Amino acid sequence: MKGGVLAIAVVCACVWISGVSCGGRYNTGDPVPVFFNTIGPYNNPMEVYRMWAMPFCVPDSHIRKSTTLSQRLQGDRPIRAAMYKIEFGVEANNVVLCHRKLTEQNVASFKHAISNQYYYEMLIEDLPVHGFIGFEDPPEGPYKRTYLFTHMDFSISKNRNRIIQVNISSYTDRVVELTEGTLLDFNFTYSVTWSNTSFPYHHRYDLYKDTFFGKEMEIHWLSIMNSLVLVVLLTGFLAIIVMRILKNDFNRYESSTSKSREGASKTPDEDYGWKLVHHDVFRFPSSKTLFCAFYGLGCQFFATALGVILLSLTGLFHPEMGGAVYTSAIVLYALSSGIGGFFAARLFQQMGGVKWSWTIILTATLFAIPFGLIFFWVNTIAAAKGSTMSIPFWTIVEVLMIHVIVGVPLYLIGGIIGRRTTGSFYAPCRTANAVREIPPTPWYRTLPFQMAAAGFLPFSAIYIEMFYIFEALWGHSYYSLYGILFLVFIILIVVTASITTAVTYFQLSLEDHRWWWKSFLCGGSASFFVFAYSWYYYSARSAMSGILQGSYFFGYTFLACFGFFLMLGTVGFSSSLIFVRYIYEQLKAE
Repeated sequence: MKGGVLAIAVVCACVWISGVSCGGRYNTGDPVPVFFNTIGPYNNPMEVYRMWAMPFCVPDSHIRKSTTLSQRLQGDRPIRAAMYKIEFGVEANNVVLCHRKLTEQNVASFKHAISNQYYYEMLIEDLPVHGFIGFEDPPEGPYKRTYLFTHMDFSISKNRNRIIQVNISSYTDRVVELTEGTLLDFNFTYSVTWSNTSFPYHHRYDLYKDTFFGKEMEIHWLSIMNSLVLVVLLTGFLAIIVMRILKNDFNRYESSTSKSREGASKTPDEDYGWKLVHHDVFRFPSSKTLFCAFYGLGCQFFATALGVILLSLTGLFHPEMGGAVYTSAIVLYALSSGIGGFFAARLFQQMGGVKWSWTIILTATLFAIPFGLIFFWVNTIAAAKGSTMSIPFWTIVEVLMIHVIVGVPLYLIGGIIGRRTTGSFYAPCRTANAVREIPPTPWYRTLPFQMAAAGFLPFSAIYIEMFYIFEALWGHSYYSLYGILFLVFIILIVVTASITTAVTYFQLSLEDHRWWWKSFLCGGSASFFVFAYSWYYYSARSAMSGILQGSYFFGYTFLACFGFFLMLGTVGFSSSLIFVRYIYEQLKAE
């Protein structure tokens, strides 16, 4: 019964997340509604404004189209453009949309927009269509002339009584030159042509992988094979080296134990390395509450990331539905709050913690507070600029209630279950009362160098894929290679676990038993490389600029890297814990 209810809830959540409209059915001659949406510079995808704010033909009334949470999160604010009289299946030619007389201020506004490559988005039957508002000739140089498109040609494909695809074309011979100091008097016009297609309606979003914004990304097998080879070589190399060293260690320790039983004296070389810290290796770390909160949040982010990738594999996310990814992440983060509370409280209880409620509170707020501060900053700038990316008040309340009604109770329930169902912490070796002194560590084996080595290898396995992900998030490329993304995710986890385990072993070999925090920091250190790469991408690989776009880019990239750090840090710590328990179990058995 519970499983059925959960399945129904997941299906309903997926349908709500997708925000896919069932669309309409039309008869010949039925009016097809057209909606103005947004306009903004091509190089700054987050800097979008209301299309009707520009001096185009102004709608008689601002009838707003109902939007989903996904659409509002990606800045959609559509209103009905009733001046377009498009009828289903009926062609039209050179229909006058409106008559315009541009003032000097209007001309300056259009020239500024065209020089910054402003493009617009309109919605017809929930299908987004894009186009530039004009062009400059020549594109470069001091003597550029600016032209405004005055005609739109709608090409609409239909399958029986349903609309499948909509395209807009503008022509360089249907323009007006924008000249300052001249009163311009002209008509905006449009034409409509219809064509029949057999393309299925439920796959119509697939047609938008190769339209206004360019082609869909192709499968980059070279980078995938490079990552796979790196994983195989790295994990194989580490496994062989570490296991050979461990085998030698076990043989040496066994020989030392046999000599001591026979009454022979030990040589100085027989008693060194990780065996000497067996009474300290399971000593719990400092700041247990913070460590457990990090661990719980890492488990939560791992579940969220895996859930988003698995949902994407089902074909839920279409190329033009970027907001659905954001919504799915918000919902899955709230639903996985129970996982974060469970693992945080479970580990805290195993460590002998008393005030477990503070661990739950810290787990619930450790990411939420930075997210709230950055969101407030970015949203304030967007509102001051008049951008539609400024999230409306009631949408903020809606998202907040998801976490208050769903997330907070799940944190508490998961914490209670984790605290009451866990046993004592399993440690093969007893922890001594006195803390063993740690020998001096060479400078090249200190934490910063360990983090640099441990972070570089996982990042090198994914850095090619990072470019495509950044292009999809902050550019105009479509990313639909979710199977490849899932493979890269597995590669990242395996490489992170392997390199962190090796770093932990070498640290214990130096008789340094403080591996808890170091394994977490080394595991998550790839996030620092990702954030550094974001600076390179922004300055060298993109044309983004301005405080609004920069705030969005660096603010939300920082939050993504923070979540990345928590997730990979948890992977590094968990793999190190398994490894440490294994080697000391073997030592105890011998």
